[in-house]
Amino acid sequence: MSETPPPGSSRRDFLTGRAIRSEIEWVGEQITDELLGEMSRAAPQAGPTVRLGTRAMATEFVAILNPGPAERFLDVSAAMEILPELELEMTVYRAEGELARANRAAASSPVAVSPRLFDVLELSMRLAEETGGACDPTSGPLIALWKACRNAQGIPDAAQLAETLAATGIDKVALARDARTLHFRTPGVQMNLGGIGKGFALDRVAERLKVSETNDWLLHGGKSSLLASGQHAGREGWPVGIRHPLFPNRRLGTILLRDRGMSTSGSGAQFFRHEGKRYGHILDPRTGMPAEGVLSVTVLAPTAAVADALSTGFFVMGLEKTREYCDNHQEVTVLLTPPPTAGSILKVHAFNLPEQTLYLSSENELIEETE
Repeated sequence: MSETPPPGSSRRDFLTGRAIRSEIEWVGEQITDELLGEMSRAAPQAGPTVRLGTRAMATEFVAILNPGPAERFLDVSAAMEILPELELEMTVYRAEGELARANRAAASSPVAVSPRLFDVLELSMRLAEETGGACDPTSGPLIALWKACRNAQGIPDAAQLAETLAATGIDKVALARDARTLHFRTPGVQMNLGGIGKGFALDRVAERLKVSETNDWLLHGGKSSLLASGQHAGREGWPVGIRHPLFPNRRLGTILLRDRGMSTSGSGAQFFRHEGKRYGHILDPRTGMPAEGVLSVTVLAPTAAVADALSTGFFVMGLEKTREYCDNHQEVTVLLTPPPTAGSILKVHAFNLPEQTLYLSSENELIEETE
């Protein structure tokens, strides 16, 4: 494998990852300490910050800001006060939650919901349709089934899967925009916004920050859902680390995130074994089984909600369907890592990756652009 930079890019661009267009390959034990040092210096570093946090949706929401006037922090704190409201609207784990109440009644007759809840339901349905059902907001019963079976140290049998799948799928849901109603065409259907809710909440906090003209911030919900605005430490964005899909204690690289949402889905940390087989926690709603064929997916999108949903969807869809989606949605950036086959190297596929966005960590070795 050649260590020569691709045509039209400088050596520094090649080593820092600025020239990446399609696929990136890391090759072990083929680079010197000098080159590793050059890569490390090129990666953007975080500067001093101020952090504000609150708990909602069973996770920690954090706002990270550059040091500055106290008024900015008051504005951010006020913007984050919307999070409990959003949780009460979207949760299915509290009986008084708006979506929980709608789930109980929507099979009998159409149920009117609030404008904000309708918006996120409609968005989740649209993204489910665009991904061919790979990120399906009706997959909550499947998740519950696998959780129960895992707690019982087993996996669902064919009959359990068939019964649950019969109440899964967006074709069983009707949304009426004019009346803002939710209706289930089949008994047993349940809407669950766990795959998009944190990102949607970050987007709503961001709306409030824009009203107060508060710029230059990084928001995250549970670290896996992020949204950034403006500059940090003299950089045109916020440096966000990407965890290595095979070695969770290592960093694969750094994304410079600005005015976009970001989300990562992976199977490296959450999985269980049954009778010697490894099962991941991300389910394919179309089959009811855990998705296979991908180690991790990182998505950058115009909003955090879209990034949230698509990171799960692309994990389920796999490489070729993700490539096809990105060809038709140039506003979406994806880094997708399939598992290496026997004797092969780890390869990260990059779609719609802007220049000067991705920087390799010094813990990695060499990249080579392939056309």
